[in-house]
Amino acid sequence: MRLFLSSYRFGAHYDRLATLAGPPSRVAVIANACDAWPAARAAALTSELVPLRALGYTPQEIDLREFVAQAAELERRLADFPLVWVRGGNTFVLRAQFARSGADIALARLLAADTLVYAGYSAGACVLTPDFHGLDTLDDPAEVGPACGIEPLWEGMALVDRAIVPHVDSTTDPDGGCSRLATWYRSHGIAHWALTDDDVIVVDGERTEELIAAGRAQPETGRTLSRSVSGRDGAQRGPSAPRP
Repeated sequence: MRLFLSSYRFGAHYDRLATLAGPPSRVAVIANACDAWPAARAAALTSELVPLRALGYTPQEIDLREFVAQAAELERRLADFPLVWVRGGNTFVLRAQFARSGADIALARLLAADTLVYAGYSAGACVLTPDFHGLDTLDDPAEVGPACGIEPLWEGMALVDRAIVPHVDSTTDPDGGCSRLATWYRSHGIAHWALTDDDVIVVDGERTEELIAAGRAQPETGRTLSRSVSGRDGAQRGPSAPRP
């Protein structure tokens, strides 16, 4: 299983995605975390396609709404891509669309077979964690019903063993809610990764690495298997963009 999980896009570690996934090629882009924001969804998708193309990728949207109850067909489509890119948005909405389409089953099977790399940021990373309790202080579960027609799910795919808190101490969290959630998890002894917009979690087979920005004091967040540091690449998102 190969995972590249970040707070915001590539963080400061695009080189590690390139190592994990190989040279730029076709990439399936999943933007369904934005399904509750119809007025902003098209722009949110475009904001992913443009930088991926600039890096040499050939991105194609895979809209999970077109695969409701078609997990086998979705798995066949995703198997054509060496890389899946899952953008941020509402974690609860994304999880619901994963469940409705069978993407949770399809991706778990493809990752177990190591046929593709999963790269996800913000909600796209959080959806792989075991449990979403606490994330409701950042993302609104009430958006699931109107967008997906089902009740929100509170269990993630559990492909990683702890919670992920994105945007800690970052400009993409102007009200400090992500930092407060990380503090709450820490005070209650809940294992988690608290990621700034530079930081990345990389899973490559049996090896898990937490890649943190140079000079950052990392709070105790639970067991860490491996840790590296790197400088910034300047990738940021303005506070006016849709909240991930």
